[in-house]
Amino acid sequence: MYTMTSRERVLKALNFEPVDRVPRDLGGMASSSISAFAYPRLVEALGLKPRPVRCHDTHQMLALPEMDVLDALGCDVATVFWGVTNAFAEPQKWQDYSFNGRLNAQVRNRSQFKDMPDGSVIQPEYNIVMPLSSTVFNSEHSGQPLDLSDNLPKPDLAQVRKEQEALLPKDSEIKETIELCKRARNSTDKAIFYNGPVYTGIAITAPGGLAVWPMICLTEPNFVADYHGLMTEYVIKKIDLLLGEIAPYIDVIMMGSDDWGTQNSLFAPPRVFRDLFMPFLKQMNRRAQQVAPNVKRLLHSCGAIYDVIDYIIESGFQVLNPIQWPAGGHSYKEWKNKCRNRIAMWGGGINTQHTLPLGTIADIETEVRQIVACFSENSGYIFNSIHNLLSETPPEKIIAMYHAVERD
Repeated sequence: MYTMTSRERVLKALNFEPVDRVPRDLGGMASSSISAFAYPRLVEALGLKPRPVRCHDTHQMLALPEMDVLDALGCDVATVFWGVTNAFAEPQKWQDYSFNGRLNAQVRNRSQFKDMPDGSVIQPEYNIVMPLSSTVFNSEHSGQPLDLSDNLPKPDLAQVRKEQEALLPKDSEIKETIELCKRARNSTDKAIFYNGPVYTGIAITAPGGLAVWPMICLTEPNFVADYHGLMTEYVIKKIDLLLGEIAPYIDVIMMGSDDWGTQNSLFAPPRVFRDLFMPFLKQMNRRAQQVAPNVKRLLHSCGAIYDVIDYIIESGFQVLNPIQWPAGGHSYKEWKNKCRNRIAMWGGGINTQHTLPLGTIADIETEVRQIVACFSENSGYIFNSIHNLLSETPPEKIIAMYHAVERD
C-alpha cells in the first residue's frame, strides 16, 4: 500500500477504508490534548527546541501542540480551535504569561488572569482559581452548584433566545474563520479538525448543572422539548451561516460535547436520550450533512455511555470520542463490536486512569497494541488516549504510548 498523507489516512479511516497505518491524534480537540504542565517535558524528551507553551484552553490548562511535536509522535490531525490553529504560526495572537511564575507560557489574553500573593491565579470573569497546589482551574461545585431547597431552576426561554441571537457569528467573524480554516488547510497535509461555534447546544449536564438538568428531563419533559427546540433552531442558523463556508477547508467538526456517563452508569435513562435528545440531534446532523456532506461530525461524550451508543448513531453522528471503555463494565471488544462499521471511534487507546499513570512502560505498550489491534479492525479508528494527558504523566510514557501504535 502506498504511503498516504495524514489527511488521506484520517479520512479513509473514518470512512472504514483500509489505511497504511493507524492514524493518531494529539490536541485535535480539547479532550484529546495534553496538560500545559506536561507539555514542556514532552518537548524536551523528544529532543526538540524549548518554547513557551501556548495555552488555548486555560480552564483545563491545555497545550496547543506544535507541528514538530505532532510529527515526532506520528500524529495526523491539526486543529482550528476557536480562532487559533496549530497548522501554522500565529505569533500575533499570543501574549506571554507565566501563571504566577509557574510556567513559561503564552495565552490569548493575559488581562483575564490575576496573580495572587499566595501563588494562586484567578480568572475573575469566570470566578475560578488555580491554587498553587493545582495544575487546573477550580470552581465551586465544579461550576455546577446544586440547590434542592426549592423548585428546580429552569432557564427563561425568552432570555435564552436573546442569548442565542447574540451568539450568532457576525459577518466579520465568519470572514476571519473562513480565512483561518483556508490557510490551515493550505499549510499542512494533516486533517483539519474544527472546534468552534457550531456545537449542538443541548446537553444532559446543562442548564442548571450535572444533577439538575437530568431531573428536569424526567419531571418536565415538555419544557425540555421546548428548550431543545429553541436551541436547535439556533444551531441550524449557525450551521447555515458558517459551516457551508468553511466546509471545503475542514475534515472533522466537533458537533457536540455532552458527557452522558459517570464512571459506572448513565446520568439519565436511555429513553431520555431517545425521546428528548435524539429527535433534535437528528435535525442538526441532517442539516450539517446537507450543508457539508464531506465533513465528519463528531460527538464527545465521556463515561459509561455504552447503552446509548445505538441512539448516538441514529442521531446522525459519524465519530465518537473518547471511547471510555473502562467505564460501565463493558470491555473494549464490546465497544468495538457495538460501533463496528457504524460509527468511527476516536480515542480509547489506553486506560488513562489506571494503566497510563500506574503501569510500567511494558504495560502501556502491551495494552496499546491489544486495543489498537481490536479497534482498527475494519478500520474506523483514530488513536488517542481516553481524554487528555494529565500534568503528572511522564513523557517517556506518552512517547511509548504513541510508538506502540506502530505495526510490528
